Amino acid sequence: MSEFTAPWRADVIQDFARSELFERTFQEGMDLVEETATYLDGAGRQESKLLSRNAALAYASESMRLTTRLMQVASWLLVQRAVREGDMEPGAACEDRYRLAAEEVCRGGEEQAAEDLPGGLLTLLDRSERLYERVRHLDRRMYVEAPADQEPHPVLSQLDRLKTALGAF
Repeated sequence: MSEFTAPWRADVIQDFARSELFERTFQEGMDLVEETATYLDGAGRQESKLLSRNAALAYASESMRLTTRLMQVASWLLVQRAVREGDMEPGAACEDRYRLAAEEVCRGGEEQAAEDLPGGLLTLLDRSERLYERVRHLDRRMYVEAPADQEPHPVLSQLDRLKTALGAF
């Protein structure tokens, strides 16, 4: 276990990696990566050829933001899967290199020329932004340490108590 990981944090990381929430999020993320690749290589490429110069620049910028966002999410999800499968220790997953990054690129968005962008790209941008924000929230809840003088989040404490109580049966 990493020197940066409290024992209760490792449990939180492992519990999440084994959860149905992880499974759903992982599947959604991987499906969105595949759907985006298909769109950008197919219909999106064709639609981008029909755009004005300014809209084409916005399309290029936003498609790069989209792919960066999805690569960050996919990478984070693959780390969680590695923890679940025992290929990575929870403490290692806390290292900065495995955490969600490029926040300024992923969260920033150009509103100009958005009305000129193809609907398919706008839909993927919206879906990827919502997924990124959910994963960002999970990343912060799982990996940002509580201050030394605080106990784990009260909900986590209650879950631990339930596990202990149910484990007795």
